[in-house]
Amino acid sequence: MSETNTSFKPSLGLLDATMIVAGSMIGSGIFIVSADMLKDVGSAGWLVFAWALTGFMTLTAALSYGELSAMYPKAGGQYVYLKEAYNPLVGFLYGWSFFAVIQTGTIAAVGVAFSKFAAYLIPGLSDKNIIADLGFIKISAAQLVSILLIILLTYTNTRGVKEGKIIQNLFTTTKLLALFGLIIAGFVMAKPEVWSGNWTNAWTMLTHASRQGVENAAATDWKTVAGFAMFGAVASALVGSIFSSDAWNNVTFIAGEIKNPQRNIGLSLFFGTLIVTVIYISCNLVYLAVLPLNDIAFAPENRVAVAASQVIFGDAGTYIIAVMIMISTFGCNNGLILAGARVYYTMAKDGLFFKKTAELNKASVPAYALWVQCLVASLLCLSGKYGDLLDYVSFVVMLFYILTIAGIFILRKKRPDIARPYKAFGYPVLPFVYILLAAAFCVSLIVYKTNYALFGLIIVLAGIPLYYIALGNKKQA
Repeated sequence: MSETNTSFKPSLGLLDATMIVAGSMIGSGIFIVSADMLKDVGSAGWLVFAWALTGFMTLTAALSYGELSAMYPKAGGQYVYLKEAYNPLVGFLYGWSFFAVIQTGTIAAVGVAFSKFAAYLIPGLSDKNIIADLGFIKISAAQLVSILLIILLTYTNTRGVKEGKIIQNLFTTTKLLALFGLIIAGFVMAKPEVWSGNWTNAWTMLTHASRQGVENAAATDWKTVAGFAMFGAVASALVGSIFSSDAWNNVTFIAGEIKNPQRNIGLSLFFGTLIVTVIYISCNLVYLAVLPLNDIAFAPENRVAVAASQVIFGDAGTYIIAVMIMISTFGCNNGLILAGARVYYTMAKDGLFFKKTAELNKASVPAYALWVQCLVASLLCLSGKYGDLLDYVSFVVMLFYILTIAGIFILRKKRPDIARPYKAFGYPVLPFVYILLAAAFCVSLIVYKTNYALFGLIIVLAGIPLYYIALGNKKQA
């Protein structure tokens, strides 16, 4: 019999939890997405503003989640918070979306990014190297490498949370030190003429999408059109920075394995998101210090960090960044894989997911849930583009963040009796500001990236009939 344990073992301390927050957040985004973001906003000031706004939103959300994690310090995290604040259906819709696209899609995107940069070192691993052409789908070497990476990390995490912890701490520490090294070297090698040139007209945004909107104004009030276009440009840019800053909440999914979760989850959320926010803004300042705006926006294949590193380190820069991204994405996917399976485990405990995912193996981890997650993520590696997953995930994720933080207000009235060792910082102002900003982002995606937002919404709504099917099966069991 494989299930020899019936509960999780608390074995992760504050440092481990912080490494999961930071490690799960930092994947490949910070090395890539600034190119498309700059294409959207067209100036240094607005680029940094987009990253700073994302940092503010992430920190605000993380500090708000501290209250929820202290109230419900058990496996499942956000799924549990939504279930308790609203009802089991809302919790299920999150869990279903998490399984269908949020977590598995992110794991796939990060895995593909790992393989693409591995191709710098081993060209045969490129996504241009087609291994099999099945007619309806082409399978590249990069896709196979990403799938093998996911399988390897899944297997490692089935052996116990301590094995996953070792990988997480080692790779997260390495990539944090490497990123700080890149930032310091970048500022040392900064080019004053490039920096001053980039900050000339730093808040002029009439480029790309916003310029097009103004040019199409015709007899319409051009100021109104420009305002909407600028709003759309910032919102479009935020897709990249929000995706790059996501997964900070993964630590809440493994609350059952964290020592003193009422204290350590909230602290790890704060420390982890703060560290990453500082790194992300600093990296973009480095890009602006060594590369002209045009070289950032039109870096080959959007690989801004590679272009910056070539200026800082010379020809070796390409390989330095390739290795950094491989380390970063390896550690990132380990955190995502480790944490994600705990959501399916908790759903199964409620009778709303595959029954076997509620089992723990002899190492006290939900091995079956890990392998189910592995299968879906691997299938997603074979379809869709990195940018598509960005848009699908960003809309759905933000939708549930809004509901979860609104849940703080609901639970304050609905369950005033529950102990709150920690209360949301800046309540009610900061949580409310976050809800407004996140709602504006979601609306802008519906307006400016309608197909992606609607596809994400369809995925969420598809969970409604699945919920009632699961409920019917539960009653028959």
